[in-house]
This record gives sequence, C-alpha cells and structure tokens, in this order.
Amino acid sequence: MSGNPSRLSDTSTSGNAAEELAARHLQRQGLTLLARNYRCRFGEIDLIMRDATTLVFVEVRMRRGANFGGAAASITAAKQAKLIKTAQHYLAQSGRDSSCRFDAVLLSSAQTGASIEWIKDAFSAD
Repeated sequence: MSGNPSRLSDTSTSGNAAEELAARHLQRQGLTLLARNYRCRFGEIDLIMRDATTLVFVEVRMRRGANFGGAAASITAAKQAKLIKTAQHYLAQSGRDSSCRFDAVLLSSAQTGASIEWIKDAFSAD
C-alpha cells in the first residue's frame, strides 16, 4: 500500500472543510446548493449550485502557496475535460435542461478567514 493513510485522511478532511467554506461563501452570494461531491465514472464535481436560472458546476481548489502556479493553474485542460464529462452525466441523469457554467473557488486554506477567490465562468465546455 502506498502513501501515508493519516496524510490521506488529513487531505480529505481539509478538502471537505475547503468545500464547506466555498459552499457557504457562494450561498452568501445568493447561490443555492443542489449537490456536493457528485461522482460518476468520469470524475467528481465538488459542488453543484444554482445561480438564478443557471446551473453552476464548481471546482474547489486549495493551495497554501503559489508554487507551480497556485490553485488556478491546478485546473488543467485534462481536469476541465473530466469536469465537463461529469457535468454532462449529471445533466443526463437529472433531466435538467438549463444554462450552465463552470466556476472555480480558490482558497488559501481551509480555515475560517482564508482568502477566497471566486472565478465565475472559469472555463467553458465549448
């Protein structure tokens, strides 16, 4: 078995805390939470929210530093493709037919008071 189990647990815990901070931040901005951690064979979407009539697929990223480009740079073209396929699966399964966008929420930490950057329409499915 590779990896340190306690390290994986710490990563999972901080990831859940980061997603909770992001969800609360977006809810304060008027978005409605529809689902968390939507998984299918293509991948996972951290948060699915509604902004008025628009369905919003949210990728939450936390980076403690700007090494390797920071949190935004970690949403690679390959990651975007997985998110798009997962979103298409969600739409097919839910029967929803509405306008959509992909947002990113970038956090400096999973602690209250962390810097939060919300990038609306971070990338498109075109």
